[in-house]
Amino acid sequence: MSGHSKWHNIQATKNKADAARGKIFTKIGREIAVAVRLGGPDPNTNSKLYDVIQKAKQNNMPNDNIQRSIKKASGGEDGGNYDAITYEGYGSHGVALIVECLTDNRNRTAADVRHLFDKFNGSLGTAGSVTYMFDYRGVIVVNRTDKTNEDNVMMTALDAGAEDVISEDDCFEVVTKPEMLHAVNKAFEDNQFEVLSSEVAYVPQNMVELEKDAAISINKLILSLEDLDDVQNVYSNADLSALDE
Repeated sequence: MSGHSKWHNIQATKNKADAARGKIFTKIGREIAVAVRLGGPDPNTNSKLYDVIQKAKQNNMPNDNIQRSIKKASGGEDGGNYDAITYEGYGSHGVALIVECLTDNRNRTAADVRHLFDKFNGSLGTAGSVTYMFDYRGVIVVNRTDKTNEDNVMMTALDAGAEDVISEDDCFEVVTKPEMLHAVNKAFEDNQFEVLSSEVAYVPQNMVELEKDAAISINKLILSLEDLDDVQNVYSNADLSALDE
């Protein structure tokens, strides 16, 4: 897994303009609703809800919005009646994509996702057609600052049960088993590290190198998918570093 920087692949998405924040908050609100439905409204006893709340804070979602979403879901105003669906397929140039959705209308979501794959010369596959090329892991991104000691990051991660720490120029990527994400994330917070993001994600085992034109096309597909209301996450094995050239 070393050498792969998930942070750099999602950085453009994480730094979306303020105009897009309403859509981000809506998507996180759905995750909160589902987490409350599955485990109750108390983040102290519902680790899934705790993790989603941390994600909301990392995306600068106001606390009032977070509490309102929890209250709506726990009060039955929003029962979190969303189905979780994962689509797999290929974009152009042999790039594998995984699209995670939460939807209240499967037919609408399937049509929207298929339309974008077709538009960008891709094709949807069957379940399992590309997931074998990814590892399902917890990924925690810790900011690298003048006060951040690499040894302390490594020690905190491994003591909490992480699998690996990848050192990048501007951050550390901490890789965990999915079930350990909550514990490792909390260890970093308790030790006053700045956590930029924490999520369970599909991490590609190998990257597909792309020339600039191909990278632009794949990036447009990814951003278009992410812009769909029902899409929560998009993962790919595309190396988009050519975009910076």
